[in-house]
Amino acid sequence: MRKLLLMLGFAALLLSGCGKATEPVNPRVLAALDSLPGLVLEHQIPVLQYYYFSPQGDRHGVVTCSDPAFDIPQPIDEQSIFQAASLSKPLFAFIVMRMVDRGEIDLDTPIAEYTDIDRFEDKEMARRLTPRIVLSHQTGLPNWAAGPSSDEWPTSRISFKYPADSCFAYSGEGYAFLQRAVEDIQGEPLDAIARREVFEPFDMPTTSYAWQPAYDTLALVGFNRDGENRGQGRHPRANCAYTLRTNATEYARFIRRGLLQGEGLSEASHKAMFEQQVHAQRYADEPRACDSSVFWCLGFGAVEEPSAGAGEYYWHWGDNGNFKALWLLHPATKEGFVYFSNRATGHDLLDPFLKELTGEDLPLNDWIRN
Repeated sequence: MRKLLLMLGFAALLLSGCGKATEPVNPRVLAALDSLPGLVLEHQIPVLQYYYFSPQGDRHGVVTCSDPAFDIPQPIDEQSIFQAASLSKPLFAFIVMRMVDRGEIDLDTPIAEYTDIDRFEDKEMARRLTPRIVLSHQTGLPNWAAGPSSDEWPTSRISFKYPADSCFAYSGEGYAFLQRAVEDIQGEPLDAIARREVFEPFDMPTTSYAWQPAYDTLALVGFNRDGENRGQGRHPRANCAYTLRTNATEYARFIRRGLLQGEGLSEASHKAMFEQQVHAQRYADEPRACDSSVFWCLGFGAVEEPSAGAGEYYWHWGDNGNFKALWLLHPATKEGFVYFSNRATGHDLLDPFLKELTGEDLPLNDWIRN
């Protein structure tokens, strides 16, 4: 009986989420979105929340797995909150670009002129780091000097893995360094800055880099690959690289209004965010075929679309272990898509889904997972 009720609940959620908006004209997109229930069931993803937008209309909803093994104590709907993981970074990059417009920070001025470099072992190398280098992941730093949610992290020593500005090297540590500069310049903590710069202007009332009391009810629990409930995963401090919590509806507003339309940015800063800065060979010492068409801009990635003249896709993925997320933006057609999931299997559906959604063989699955 419980399984039947869960299945009925799944159907109700799916229908209620998708029926509120005008259907997109493109039948391929419709087919891709309609494939989500089967993919969610196949990969045993407890909850997947998504939002698609285009000039022809929006489509959004919540898809759940009917397996009763996933006992989720929180309500499941389009207001449910997920860990956004690295989807934290593009939003922070947008904040930095707003500060550039106001003359509060310069993309090519050393960050050491705005904040201290006490944690760096190589101070000379640290003085070469600029906001542009950080936002395009060319710092040469490791992802983290220590577990960023650990007690040791705030005072851990930072060592360089590669020379600064020598190659693409994905690094949350670099973003956290730039966060310290932003906070020192503004004289406020990250979440207060983000609320003023992004959350309030773009109508994102339940989005935050820091834990909010409402999350006790709204924030979903996450599950590992073994199907074990690993809890909500509360982080001890706000971090611009990975602690954002949000839902698909609110994050889609940021993608559409902030990134696509450039609302809140000068024309020059908006254009600069989309300029390729570096070839994104994910592992500097291990080139792969999937790296060939992936580049990094200021805060997010770009992938050259195989279809000649169809324009680039821009994207970012999120992976906090038991929470997976991804957004995709195609400015040429003004289409955007974002999804959040609460199990470690949340990216397993990427290959078939993205191919159907875009009609292209984008290498994002291989770039992210292999």
